[in-house]
Amino acid sequence: MNRAFSAYLDLVRFIAAMLVVLDHLVAFRIVTPAQAAFFPEWGREAVVMFFVLSGFVIAYATESRQQSFGQYAVSRAARIYSVALPLLLLAFLGAYALQGVLAEPLKEGYQLQKFYLYIPYHSLFLGELWTHSETPLWLIPYWSLGYEVWYYLLFGVLFFMRGRRRMLCAATVLLVMGYKLWLLLPVWYAGVLLWRGRERLRLAPAAARAGMLLSVVLLCAYKFWHGDVWLRTLGHAWWPFASLPLGSAERYPGDYLVGLLVLLNFHCALHARMAMPQWASRAARVLAYYTFPLYLVHGLVISCWLALRPAAAGGVEPVSVCLAVLLATWLAGSLADPLRAAMEAGGRRLCAWLASAGGGLRTLQEK
Repeated sequence: MNRAFSAYLDLVRFIAAMLVVLDHLVAFRIVTPAQAAFFPEWGREAVVMFFVLSGFVIAYATESRQQSFGQYAVSRAARIYSVALPLLLLAFLGAYALQGVLAEPLKEGYQLQKFYLYIPYHSLFLGELWTHSETPLWLIPYWSLGYEVWYYLLFGVLFFMRGRRRMLCAATVLLVMGYKLWLLLPVWYAGVLLWRGRERLRLAPAAARAGMLLSVVLLCAYKFWHGDVWLRTLGHAWWPFASLPLGSAERYPGDYLVGLLVLLNFHCALHARMAMPQWASRAARVLAYYTFPLYLVHGLVISCWLALRPAAAGGVEPVSVCLAVLLATWLAGSLADPLRAAMEAGGRRLCAWLASAGGGLRTLQEK
């Protein structure tokens, strides 16, 4: 992957995170209705961008490195948990400490009462399996991790395992995931297929740049003419299982269309021969580093702010909220790097110990 294209993906990742933040500023009325008219409500489309991008990057990184399944699992777990776990614990601790002074009782108060169940539950990303629809208190965007983490696991099984064991483990993971994750799996896996088929349909640079522009124009037209609303209604009408709620997957037809447009954009960007100064590439890499902390922590800040100061819901303090989000993002990002390194080191030692223990057990069995 060349430097300019890698920087482009970094910028897309950061822009997608910002779109989610702006969408939530509108949805939770942090900004006034007059201000909201200038804010794009593209939160769902941004999550689809993340899904396609995630599948693409995972396929690239896994095929470019000599890894075992254990190394892959340790790397992915450290990447996720170094940000998600501290914020999950902070959300529960913060809500518990502040519940006595909150303006209104927490609607997720039942999670606090049974924190010993819900913290492990959310730590294992079980909130979107089958008919479950549980998001941790004060962590609005956490639902998407309930999809992405399971897609990581499925990809690892399919990539690293072979033969009957591979099929059995993949079938088990799919069975655990449930229908909502099945519905959006093609969106995520489209990124994997894009990486693997990147050389099969080559484009001239001029055509590739035109394709990039066309994908953006089509996506804007889709939102401007409310294609997302129409397809959401159509998706409900098409869904044949009334007893199985769609929940967070209810926009699946629109997600497929947006996923195709994102796929077109990325494929064209691969062949567009973009140029980017080195300083811009470095800046994009820094922004991308803070993308995941920004994506998760802004929900914690907004929810906490509204719980303590309901007047903010009238749009009186958007600047203060945004500054709080920026500060929290920087703190979460600063903590994530050393924590990730420690988790990876601990995970590698655990894998080495398990490998040596397994080898010793086989030796004993042979004797």
